[in-house]
Amino acid sequence: MAAGLEAKSEEHKDDIVNILILIFIASVLGVYLIATTVLIAEDGVYYIERAQKLSSDPGSIVKLHPPGYPYLIFLAHKFAMLFTNSSSVFTWIYTAQSVTLLCRLIALIPLYFLGKLLVGSRKSFWAILILIILPYPAQYGSDALRDWPHILFLAAGFLFLLWGAEQGKWWTFGMVGLLAGLGFIIRPECAQLIIYGVLWLLVRFLKPKCKMNRSRLLCALFVLLIGFVLPTILYVIEAERITPPKLEELIDFSKEYVTSFFQIQSEKDVESHNRIYIIMSSLGNITKAIGELIEKISDNLMHFFVPALLLGIYCRFRKRSGSTDIERFFVPAFIVFNVIIMILLYCSYGYIDRRNCMPLVVLLIFYVVTGLEVLGNWLGSRNSQSRSEAALNSRRWFFILLTIGGAICLPKLIRPIRMKKQSYRDAAKWLEENTTNEDLIAVPDGRIGFYAERDTVSESENASEGFDYIVSFLKNKNEKLKVGRIVQKKRVLWVDKRRRKYRLIIYEVL
Repeated sequence: MAAGLEAKSEEHKDDIVNILILIFIASVLGVYLIATTVLIAEDGVYYIERAQKLSSDPGSIVKLHPPGYPYLIFLAHKFAMLFTNSSSVFTWIYTAQSVTLLCRLIALIPLYFLGKLLVGSRKSFWAILILIILPYPAQYGSDALRDWPHILFLAAGFLFLLWGAEQGKWWTFGMVGLLAGLGFIIRPECAQLIIYGVLWLLVRFLKPKCKMNRSRLLCALFVLLIGFVLPTILYVIEAERITPPKLEELIDFSKEYVTSFFQIQSEKDVESHNRIYIIMSSLGNITKAIGELIEKISDNLMHFFVPALLLGIYCRFRKRSGSTDIERFFVPAFIVFNVIIMILLYCSYGYIDRRNCMPLVVLLIFYVVTGLEVLGNWLGSRNSQSRSEAALNSRRWFFILLTIGGAICLPKLIRPIRMKKQSYRDAAKWLEENTTNEDLIAVPDGRIGFYAERDTVSESENASEGFDYIVSFLKNKNEKLKVGRIVQKKRVLWVDKRRRKYRLIIYEVL
């Protein structure tokens, strides 16, 4: 027994060391990316402006958008003001970026233990290290975006869900509900944890094959739902709805799609060739959505790690593999749910962004290491004379593949965020120095006005009267500003300085 306790103690020490190493690497990289950021994301401006209005008009903010991330920015800014007397646009920007980075660093803890539960601590360590050096997830973790705050609660809730299901601890489902509720206020997709939890509890209630009897299963279901309601009830009451507008549109689209599909099948007056055309068109949209999803996931994994991911999933879930029943239930459910959401997003809005794929990339990263090990074993076993030699060569090939992947990631990883948008910052600086707060400016990108701390309108709204300056993006020398008024060119900025191909020009309206 003493030996078992000592082994557990050593295991905990190893986990702490692994987590500290991962957090240190991620924090150094995150601070570097914040310090070198040229321009934050467009959505970042939206979140910061919502955070700025929380103290004066919180009701309208809650009704327009989930307030979780803006509220985190607001609290962090209040904390930052304890150490300084002045507040500028850069105070808000660095505060928002710091909140995102902090959430990313904290998220590494539940992600590590989730990986340990699924594939073991050693594989989990290498998987999180790969995740840390992936350029796009790293950049999103140092930008003014809500993706990593959402993933923090999603990963923590998923960890409690798997742990509670495996250990038969009914009270852990209360933690799942609470984390899902807190994440829901940041991104509504976090409510997927409730769906997985309810499904698992219902399956086990009908076919009891776990450590909880039916009374405990009912208790688990009760605390799961109560835990979700507690942090969301005030938001739902204030917003006067359960889901935000965009998610409601996705749900409405799915209902209309299914209803129209079955109506077409049941209506006798619809000609067969029209029915076939509609079905093929629908299948075509779904195929395009899946293709777009694969492309964006591949971008996030820098393409190099995609074969390893697919191979790892196949080897993990094939018959007689090392995966558990818990893993076989929850991981496929997670994949299916998120793929369906991505398909609906594409069919409704015509796009899938790399950020939308982040939960799939982050929570499936552990199977990349499994795939790399399988590839390393295959390469190591070739021309090996003995088992010991094959094992040594397999480890060598694993680190070779890992090093190649890191080398592929490094150039994009250390590149400053939106380095090619420097002209936007230069334009903002000129406007800040040469215009007044009373001037109204038409801009092609709202971030120019945000950095300049000036009131702006979209350049597409040039037909409206009243603005004093126009900032226009022109692709070539022959292109001219299309505006029916007299203007004077004040500043020309090259977007692509090397090619001198794109120009950002500031005009004064005379």
